[in-house]
Amino acid sequence: MSEPPPDLETLQLLTLVGELGSLGRAAERMRISQPAASKRLSLLERRLRLPLAERGARGSSLTTEGKAVCQWAEHVLAEVDALMAGVAALRAARGSDLQLASSMTLAEHFLPHWIGTLQRQSPDVHLSLKVTNSGQVAELAASGQISIGFIEAPTVPRGLSSRQVGADRLAVVVSRSHPWARRRQPLLLTELAETPLIVREPGSGTRETLERLFAGAGLKPVPPLMVLEVNAAVRSAVAAGIGPAVLSAATVADELAHGNLVEVPVAGADLRRRLRAVWPKSHRLAGAAEDLLRIALRDRRLPDHQGLVARKR
Repeated sequence: MSEPPPDLETLQLLTLVGELGSLGRAAERMRISQPAASKRLSLLERRLRLPLAERGARGSSLTTEGKAVCQWAEHVLAEVDALMAGVAALRAARGSDLQLASSMTLAEHFLPHWIGTLQRQSPDVHLSLKVTNSGQVAELAASGQISIGFIEAPTVPRGLSSRQVGADRLAVVVSRSHPWARRRQPLLLTELAETPLIVREPGSGTRETLERLFAGAGLKPVPPLMVLEVNAAVRSAVAAGIGPAVLSAATVADELAHGNLVEVPVAGADLRRRLRAVWPKSHRLAGAAEDLLRIALRDRRLPDHQGLVARKR
């Protein structure tokens, strides 16, 4: 059984020691006493069984191990900031300055970072976020009920302007006990069409992309094994051995890395797709909506993700 992780305040203390070069100044920044800070750091060293800091008359400096742990801690704290920014957007009042909607894949893996960056740049902006499927996001944008939306559908409905904010690809995934998990040859698209799959609901960008892939190859898929409206429910059903599914590679990255799911390569099929921002053609993006789009366009995490996906193929 893995050990429990350190608490976030202690990780923040470690990063401040590395930044400020002083345990005392780090404690002052966190508004705790220096003895309390020293105790926290010592407990962290004992828990991790690593020397993290060297204490001296001129201050404190991180050891080689401490610098490595500090870098990982900074990533963890950034992810927590993104999580809280996303949560705040979800519970915001309807009378917000910026109303957004997003497909589930984008809302789970990309949008919290964009929202966090926007709120750091413009802390007075209040926003709300509705998470639904790509079809409903497009409808909300077309009717003017949101300022900007984010979709993963293969096409942009009429009446909407769009910009590509990244790329993604679909992955065929099965449980470790599924016969496909032991295949040595890639799956044929005809085999996939002939297999009952666990799929998302109509209107989902993932489902629409898959259906267009089949139609482009002249294939008519068999009826689905199960229809679920949440990515997490699809992942759980696949892991339980109920059947195969086709999901965003970003959505199943953790499950694949931990071996809970197995990806099955597909021969001769382009499973890539575009991620887009959409808004009504009759409206010009301005203010916070325009700022958010700019943040999404320059986000460095998207090219990194695409590179990771390409290396796994």
